[in-house]
Amino acid sequence: MIKQLSLRRRSLSIGIPSALVLICLVMMFFLNHEPPPFNPIASATMHAQEHHHRVVTGYTTTATMIETVNVMLSKRGGYLSNDILPPWVFLDNVPNWEFGVLTQVRDLARAMRNDFSRSQTQSTEDLDLAVADPLFHYDSERWFPPDTEGRYRKANEALEKYLTRLSSPSNPEAQFYARADNLVDWLAIVEKRLGSLSQRLSASVGRTRLNTDLSGDPEARQSTAAPNILMVKTPWTKIDDNFYEARGTAWALVHFLHAMEVDFEDVLRKKNATVSFRQIIRELESTQEPLRSPMVLNGNQFGLFANHSLVMANYIARANAAIIDLRKLLQEG
Repeated sequence: MIKQLSLRRRSLSIGIPSALVLICLVMMFFLNHEPPPFNPIASATMHAQEHHHRVVTGYTTTATMIETVNVMLSKRGGYLSNDILPPWVFLDNVPNWEFGVLTQVRDLARAMRNDFSRSQTQSTEDLDLAVADPLFHYDSERWFPPDTEGRYRKANEALEKYLTRLSSPSNPEAQFYARADNLVDWLAIVEKRLGSLSQRLSASVGRTRLNTDLSGDPEARQSTAAPNILMVKTPWTKIDDNFYEARGTAWALVHFLHAMEVDFEDVLRKKNATVSFRQIIRELESTQEPLRSPMVLNGNQFGLFANHSLVMANYIARANAAIIDLRKLLQEG
């Protein structure tokens, strides 16, 4: 009898932890999920119908940003970047995806506050956008109240107020100026973000490069001297982080660009830039192909195994090059 009890206790002591580990692994597999894309134009139209708004210039872009934040916060598992309990704390792919999305939301919110909603540099900023912008820059990993999700939802509420005023024919104070110079300024920010991502992704295999930091200006100076030949290599622990941050960045940009194609339609047509704009979207959409591998592979450039980071870097670099060409076309065309 005593021997049987001891065996039961031993089996329970082994079985319960094993069951907890199994449940944890199943939940990790279930929560490690990127949300599917949505249709920005259809989403904006539905949003206008639900709130009885007019669809005016800038409406589609603003509504798309609101929906992007909603998807980030309400996807499967919710917002994961600030979770501190298992199994959520063991996940890093989706939090890095979230950070990529959040970076683009922050950049667009700042551009809307400083450029899209102002007719000139001496114009006053929109009050609702002035509220939303700093809220989106709140610490993305804070879990202690005031929590991150609450701040981002308040930012979305401020965007909703701006959208309501924007669509009102009796409120000329809320504006969205779809001008070529405003689009060029925002694209310049996107260009730098994609350029940085492309470099980090390409460094997954490690490579040497010449120091070109001061090229083109004989009078240029930098604060600290750097060697002429640099060794650039991403730590193996950061390879999947960079990969999923790039996927999140591209996911958000695809939606924003689809929306801006509507709001900046006249500008793009006048500059004969619509096709160039769509080519950027097509390159970024290629980054959203399903990853048919249980992990992000990091093979050599021409080795036996794939290198997913280099494939992602290729699409990001092609989109970045297309943005550079588009900016020139909008400025000079």
